[in-house]
Amino acid sequence: MAKPTYDASDAVRGEWLRRVQAEYTSAAVTQHFTLWLMQIAASPDLIRGGLRIAWDEMVHARMAHRTYVAAGGTEAPALVRERLGLVRSEEPLEYDVTRVAVNTFCIGETVAVPLFKCLREGCTNPVARRVLDRVLRDEVRHRDFGWSVLGWLLEGPMATQLRAVAVQALPQYFMQIQASYGASLKHLTAIPAEDRAWGLMPPAEYAAVVEKTLVRDWIRRFDAVGIDAQAAWDLSRRVKSTG
Repeated sequence: MAKPTYDASDAVRGEWLRRVQAEYTSAAVTQHFTLWLMQIAASPDLIRGGLRIAWDEMVHARMAHRTYVAAGGTEAPALVRERLGLVRSEEPLEYDVTRVAVNTFCIGETVAVPLFKCLREGCTNPVARRVLDRVLRDEVRHRDFGWSVLGWLLEGPMATQLRAVAVQALPQYFMQIQASYGASLKHLTAIPAEDRAWGLMPPAEYAAVVEKTLVRDWIRRFDAVGIDAQAAWDLSRRVKSTG
């Protein structure tokens, strides 16, 4: 029986190159975040977890690049150096740590788990499938790291202030995640089967996963630390609708 062939479109090459760039960015951001954890004397276990995640992201970048090359890609990743790190505010460092924990990990890495699961389900190309297998396994640990950091922050002496920081920022972060994952493109429900075989899926499926994550994960997990995610989500929708 002949082995299946996997023709790669420009969309496939573009998406896998974007994933290489995204993994580099995630690695740099996580490394910088771990420095912040050191500076606020976080638990050594959290610091070790952050350093491990930074290396995970570099492994993901290497594997994603192999997939990009297998799809016929030849360009080098174009990294935006200004995004390869975190920006401090004029507020206490703990405030910035809380914002990054909520946005990058409690939101971003939590939704990444079901997103990569969906991408993996339609992926039959063996090179791309190996990447998604590895990423999905690692994202569970990355998600749990974020919630552990947030829990640690909200059990400390600044718990009241940091919970208020998270509550204030959460609607904006929900707006950002919806914009990033196709909330305005729900009408785009299909892509070529060849693209799906390379681990792509249409915007409508991204948007559906985000909404499911609210019910399945964010409401329950934020509630456990005294934050009303449903209220933040509803506010983010109201702000968006009023423009």
